[in-house]
Amino acid sequence: MHIAIVSFDGFNELDSLIAYGILNRIKKPDWRVSLCGPTAEIESMNGLLVRAQSLLEEAREADAVLIGSGSKTLQVAADPSMMSRLALNASRQLIAAQCSGALILAKLGLLADIPACTDLTTKPWMQEAGVRVLDAPFFAEGNIATAGGCMASPYLAAWIIARSEGVEAARAALHYVAPVGEKDAYVENAFKHLSRYLPT
Repeated sequence: MHIAIVSFDGFNELDSLIAYGILNRIKKPDWRVSLCGPTAEIESMNGLLVRAQSLLEEAREADAVLIGSGSKTLQVAADPSMMSRLALNASRQLIAAQCSGALILAKLGLLADIPACTDLTTKPWMQEAGVRVLDAPFFAEGNIATAGGCMASPYLAAWIIARSEGVEAARAALHYVAPVGEKDAYVENAFKHLSRYLPT
């Protein structure tokens, strides 16, 4: 199981790195989570320089792809050469996006008939792209999920884990990272948003 967390220059650390940490709570030999970028090194919106563990082309073959947001997403979405490197397939991949990452899904044609969650800054861009934006933290349809707000990244990570390893594994991963003294409440609140979008 390879999960590629797609991050471009200007990426939001909260989107990419929180999801990275939660997804790595699964400890299995075939479970691989990679920070996936267009180049060998990518710089966050606050100047954090990190080394990519995979390149965009590898996201095509990943089992799951999570696209975070960033300060340069609008430029990325308007760059045909960059977008051509992302050929995703919702029939065989779990595909998730957070905040402005949802704009990438829209530009790839993956949200044609699917409403989406995003942040307030990205909302008008999504509407211009013809996507109905929901006033909600999380939404999923089939193999595509979106979340709005920096701190919604645990929802996307938990959705990927639940779809891949089961609900109990996702609950355990969230329980581990939740604040002490409110672990059970945190997990229950997350699954209040997630449960309706998971197979019964």
